[in-house]
Amino acid sequence: MADRKRAKKKGQAEDETPPVLDKTHKAVLKWLRGHVPVKKTKFMHSHVVEYFTSGKAIDALMTDSPWAKEKAKEGSDLILESRFQAINVLDQLLVNKMFHRARKIPVMEKEKKKKRDVDSGKEDSKEEDGSSPKQRKGKGKEVQEVEEKSEREKKKRKIRLEMHNDQCIVDGNEAYVWLYDPTPWYYYVAGTAIVLGIIAVCLFPLWPTEMRQGVYYLSVAAAGFLVFIIVLAILKYILFLVLFIATAGKLRLWIFPNLTEDVGFLESFMPMYVYTYSGPKKSKESDDEESSEEESDDEDEDKKTKEAAGDGDGEASETGKGEPGSDSGGSSKEFEMVEKA
Repeated sequence: MADRKRAKKKGQAEDETPPVLDKTHKAVLKWLRGHVPVKKTKFMHSHVVEYFTSGKAIDALMTDSPWAKEKAKEGSDLILESRFQAINVLDQLLVNKMFHRARKIPVMEKEKKKKRDVDSGKEDSKEEDGSSPKQRKGKGKEVQEVEEKSEREKKKRKIRLEMHNDQCIVDGNEAYVWLYDPTPWYYYVAGTAIVLGIIAVCLFPLWPTEMRQGVYYLSVAAAGFLVFIIVLAILKYILFLVLFIATAGKLRLWIFPNLTEDVGFLESFMPMYVYTYSGPKKSKESDDEESSEEESDDEDEDKKTKEAAGDGDGEASETGKGEPGSDSGGSSKEFEMVEKA
């Protein structure tokens, strides 16, 4: 009896196991993973997953894939002549858990907030109807822009996915989450390089003498560079303290301020120094007063030179009045006094 029960259990387990994928189905799987467009979203509120739609996958298989009726080679194991055949291929991949069907759930909270914002904009425009017609036109345009933005956002609705109870292939806009995530080729290259590097380090005593000397010099140079960085960091703080104490807290000088910060290698040495000086400085008012005094001195000198030039001109005019050949003398000759007889 126990043997029979065990045999039944084994038979049930064998019936439940999906059929193994052959070479053609594996090739179809790799082609779908690389050529069907995918989108990213959250699954069950936490995981970020990639999903595709069944309609686009079937269209790609029927038109662009090497198994399509128009592109398939003669004698190939798989030729997709109808969408039903493409659905059967995808169903086999679904049974082997390469992807699973999910249910789309739109994010309602964000849409409600957007609707509230739009409604508040409309209410504000209604309240301000007493404004001028130009202002109304401007507000109408703003409301139209808000409505257009809301429509665009509705078209780009964000969704989240949940597990669907009915796991089957449906030709349409149904979402299917990828579980098949192949490792890229450069992962293998990096892994082999790390293993070979570890083996080479372990075999260091067997290296040629020239290589060992080169590695020794490189290690000494690296250690010296680290010591230089540590000493420079210590000198940085010592120089700051010395100048801070010598200037009674007025000068704060930092050399290589980014040396101990979490930045890149080159950025840690830029800038070379930074300082702040909080000592007494000449105010702008004093500078303005000095400049105004200099300008007033210049103006006084100009006035003196002008006055000196004006005095010279006056003396020349006064001397000209007394000369006999001057115009004033001629005019006096024209007007002579006549005595009565």
